[in-house]
Amino acid sequence: MDLKQLNAFIAIAELQSFSAAAKMTGLSQPSLSRQLKQLETEMGVVLVDRYHRPLQLTEAGQFFYDKVSTVLTELNNITSMTQRLSAPSTALNIGFVPSVLYGYLPEIIATLKRQNPDIAVNLKDISSYQQIEALKSGEIDIGFGRFAHQDAWVQQILLRHERYLVALPKAHPLADNQEQRLIDLADNRLILYHQTHLPVPTMTNATTKSYSPDDTPPTNKPVTEPLLYLFAQYGITPLMTTEVSDLQVALGLVAAGEGITLVPASLKTVRTEQISYQRLIHENATSPIYLHTLKDFVHPKIPNLLSAVYRVYEQRGITYRRQQFV
Repeated sequence: MDLKQLNAFIAIAELQSFSAAAKMTGLSQPSLSRQLKQLETEMGVVLVDRYHRPLQLTEAGQFFYDKVSTVLTELNNITSMTQRLSAPSTALNIGFVPSVLYGYLPEIIATLKRQNPDIAVNLKDISSYQQIEALKSGEIDIGFGRFAHQDAWVQQILLRHERYLVALPKAHPLADNQEQRLIDLADNRLILYHQTHLPVPTMTNATTKSYSPDDTPPTNKPVTEPLLYLFAQYGITPLMTTEVSDLQVALGLVAAGEGITLVPASLKTVRTEQISYQRLIHENATSPIYLHTLKDFVHPKIPNLLSAVYRVYEQRGITYRRQQFV
């Protein structure tokens, strides 16, 4: 069994066609068929049912595909990381979620470049979830995200917690209330915009409303949507919700009077002619900012980036705990 045989099998399994798989792998159809036959002979198992169109995997073939595709992905990641370790890119490729761009990220990048005039920086707008695969593939070297991840290849540090604000239409009855409570917002349409949900279900949905977080609500299905999770911590279920593709669309709907939403405090300058941003009284109503990179390969310029982050935090009076990647 060798990599050529495995790659031939993966191509056939995914494309369900010898001709399409041959084109993708650059092999002739007879060569591709021979690679598959050799693999099946060595294993003593029929992996592909050749009598169906499109081609189908046998039960054994499906099991083998599920397992070996994961192994090959890991192998590709290892190969990519090894190549980058031997010849690191001179540029620092940084992924970020859009909400971070409204905060201190521009100032951090400016500080980084001022302290390191020779550094080249590439920024990429990419979701927290997609950043993990982008790190493994080498598309980015480090990422600013909003979610904790549990991945054997990735290490992350918490930079800080950013308070959530309530975004309400200017004409809303609560628009001038400077001490907002989640219980008072429950009868509004809540606009949800997160494309990444909480990775581990640690809270259950509520069927009754209660203000105190000490009152445990009855269990139902797990709540993984971040804003609903925040409400659920207080035993509250919003009366109505609307899901949209991103944060900007959510704020556009708020500006149009179609509902309310919660956003990190760094967005309080967006659409201020139509939107009122007010603080929540709840101390745990925060959105974390994480920085994550690979465990086995830390780009040589990442310590410079961390130094710039902490320099900006100090200038802005932001409380933080200094950390380093290992």
